[in-house]
Amino acid sequence: MRMHDKCLPCVVNQVVKVANITGVDKKEELLREVFTYLSKMDFDATTPEIIGEIFGIIKKHTNNPDPYKETRNYYNALFLKLLPKFERKIDQNENSFQSAIRYAIVGNIIDFNPIHNTSLEDILDYFEKMEQLELAIDDSQTLMKDILNARMLLYLGDNCGEICMDKIFIKQIKKLNPNIKILFGVRGKPVVNDSITEDAYAVGIDEYAEIIDNGDGSLGTVFNRTSPEFKEAYKKADVVIAKGQANYECLSEENKNIYFLLMTKCDVIAKDIGVEEKKMICMKNYLVDELSNEKNI
Repeated sequence: MRMHDKCLPCVVNQVVKVANITGVDKKEELLREVFTYLSKMDFDATTPEIIGEIFGIIKKHTNNPDPYKETRNYYNALFLKLLPKFERKIDQNENSFQSAIRYAIVGNIIDFNPIHNTSLEDILDYFEKMEQLELAIDDSQTLMKDILNARMLLYLGDNCGEICMDKIFIKQIKKLNPNIKILFGVRGKPVVNDSITEDAYAVGIDEYAEIIDNGDGSLGTVFNRTSPEFKEAYKKADVVIAKGQANYECLSEENKNIYFLLMTKCDVIAKDIGVEEKKMICMKNYLVDELSNEKNI
């Protein structure tokens, strides 16, 4: 999914926000370099790739390799404390797999993009009202069948805090298919509030899955920039679960058995999927089926 002009305000505001957080001394120099980069950027690239490049510029000017580290630690610790409460509700549900999916999707509301940033109060309110929220697209039954028949699953995580809910969903996946091998993919370098290896270990993802970083510092999963090891894991996976909008932007045109789990947090993504904003999505990548049907014609 190529860069959309509506994404430009998000990119610029992210720069301003991080500059303010880190107290960069020469903000004007940072902005000049960012605007110079934007003036020459490839509009056929994805927004996650563009943000990854710009975040590298930000880290250089702030002399801070991980500007969101404290934020990530805070939200990981906060939601770890809430997990026992969430797990009790999941275990009490007649369909614990479906309930765990809902927690994983609602967790995607945690975001620090300045355009669709959500306050902690609003985030917690979503969890309280979760049972009242319907999935605008619900391919969870198909996902369940694919997991039952899979030998290897690649689960692509997204934001800090959110990965705590990924953990309890992965736990349910292992209950459903104890023999499945699960790899949990994280970013190779700090980029905004996306999860990296230390976050995944901090919340205990390694209890149920092998943690693998993708070798890149872009948002989401810009496949052509990932490491050979990650590409091999992606190739071998029978099923891929991709969390969040950035992974959707990067992988929606891939010929692979992918399930996108996300909240639609902006107009661009919502329209591309065909739903309204602030909707819960569990959607199979039907491109793989369409290409398969074309070959059979």
